Order: sequence, then structure tokens, then C-alpha cells
Amino acid sequence: MPIPDAVARFNRTVTNRVTKPFAGRLPGFAVVHHRGRKSGHHYRTPVNIFPRPGGYVAALTYGPDRDWVRNVIAAGGCELEIRGKIHRVDEPEIVHDPARSDMPPGVRQFLGLIGVTDFLHLSKVTR
Repeated sequence: MPIPDAVARFNRTVTNRVTKPFAGRLPGFAVVHHRGRKSGHHYRTPVNIFPRPGGYVAALTYGPDRDWVRNVIAAGGCELEIRGKIHRVDEPEIVHDPARSDMPPGVRQFLGLIGVTDFLHLSKVTR
């Protein structure tokens, strides 16, 4: 059961605005650079991100039906700002994983407490 919509709205309007300036520089965080599917506007969304073999994984704490996730899927990828560097990623895939196997141990337990079981896998572009 993902985090309630009211919390998501609060984070989008308050928390994201506060964290966006430095989220792309802190360990465990990234800023997802993506374009709107319909509007074509450029968006920057702070997320928790973790390395995995061949790419990265983001826990979908608000569920897989969020606009930023749909934008990344529709575009076939995005750019991640991680520790001040831009990384191009593609092959986005939503993975349902109740074991939270790609998460570090402490994060795995926390996500278990709030019922997160969906993740976005992204592959590093090597071209």
C-alpha cells in the first residue's frame, strides 16, 4: 500500500521544492529530469535512488501511477542527476518485488513498514 495521496501532494508542493536544489548531490538521492507526455514541459523530480547491476532502482513510494513514472516510461528513459553528474538511463521497467531485493538492508525494512513493493528499474546508457 503506497503512501497516501495527501502525503504525496504535500511532498510535491512543499518537500520537493525544498529538497530539489540539493537532492542531485546527496547520497541516496537523485533528481529525475523528464518531459511531460502531453505538455512537453521539462520537469525535475527528486527521488531516492540506489545503484543496481547495470543501472539504478527507485522505490515507487507513491505507487507506479505517478506522472513522473509515466513520463519516464513513455519516453523510454530519462536523465538522472546523481551527486552532481548527469547520467542517461533507458529501458525503464516497473518491477513488483515484495522482497525489496534491490534495496539496501535499512531501506528494505523501512519500505516494508510502509508497504512499498513497486520499483522502477533503469539501465545505464552505455552508447
